[in-house]
Amino acid sequence: MNPIVVIPSRLASSRLPDKALADIAGEPMIVHVWRRGVEADIGPVVVACGDRPIADAIDAAGGRALMTDPDLPSGSDRVFAALQEADPKGEHDVVVNLQGDLPAIEPAAVAASLLPLADPAVDIGTLVAETFDPAEGTDPGVTKAALSIQPGARIGRTMWFSHAPISWGDGPLYHHIGLYAYRRPALERYVTLPPSPLELRERLEQLRALEDGMRIDAALVDSVPLGVDTPADLEQIRALMAGES
Repeated sequence: MNPIVVIPSRLASSRLPDKALADIAGEPMIVHVWRRGVEADIGPVVVACGDRPIADAIDAAGGRALMTDPDLPSGSDRVFAALQEADPKGEHDVVVNLQGDLPAIEPAAVAASLLPLADPAVDIGTLVAETFDPAEGTDPGVTKAALSIQPGARIGRTMWFSHAPISWGDGPLYHHIGLYAYRRPALERYVTLPPSPLELRERLEQLRALEDGMRIDAALVDSVPLGVDTPADLEQIRALMAGES
């Protein structure tokens, strides 16, 4: 595999406006995410920007940023648009979509998203972590994955994703981490598809791929990185990363 990491980012956010530029330990959040991508050491890292101030922040940090149409409908579309400019000859056969709101993600977790692609039948790799908090099972703010995985294995096939509690009965529950490693043809196929019925119902973009017959496998990692969606999340990540600095 010859991966490239693309981080989609824009300033518009209903719950936390301008969060990409929010200061965390003296740097904008998007710069922290870019650093995590670089530290994963799996390939070049590009930030796909919907707004010039994000590009300016990445340029100032020494990274590479590419401007994309701010009106693109999803992060995956933004990743694909940047990919056409960053790699017009198609030299990178795997594209890692690293979400721009994961400033504390472990670089090893970014790299782990590639592990499912060792199986040529897999179109998209992603990450899950087992959750031991019963409240997460019923929390609609947590995306759960129904994972077919053998005892002791670290990679399993995702059968479904939902905000609702899945799977039923005794056994582990899996918290989905929204990071994807696409085979390039899978990404090219995905962005041509219209939003699917169950994607719209669940409000989960990855269901578009499953409904179209694509295979998504997940690597099991040890913990869920804190994502930044609300002012409370931002204060929590600031406290966490202040303690690390």
